[in-house]
Amino acid sequence: VQLQASGGGLVQAGDSLRLSCAASGRTFSIYTMGWFRQAPGKEREFVAAISWNGGVTNYADSAKGRFTISRDNAKNTVYLQMNSLKPEDTAVYYCAEGPRLYIARDIGEYDYWGQGTLVTVSS
Repeated sequence: VQLQASGGGLVQAGDSLRLSCAASGRTFSIYTMGWFRQAPGKEREFVAAISWNGGVTNYADSAKGRFTISRDNAKNTVYLQMNSLKPEDTAVYYCAEGPRLYIARDIGEYDYWGQGTLVTVSS
């Protein structure tokens, strides 16, 4: 499985960004997909996850109301729309492939990871 994240960049507080993660290598549409992030000097943390068909989503408290995860199984792509960005959202954002039959928040439930895309939010 290969996951290619893109869409990061340098933005100002209050701006929006849309991250994309393109998957290849096996059947994308049957797996939960997640977004995680890692800020400098901190551990990688859960941001959002979406079930195989997009019917169930789950967000970290920090992302609720501002971020939206979605997927297009026809394009083998998962997205993270980030609005009202804050400086504390600055991190490398990673997409990951998770379990088949349930949605998960635990980093240990995700087996395959993309290379990450850097999001920097200036104040």
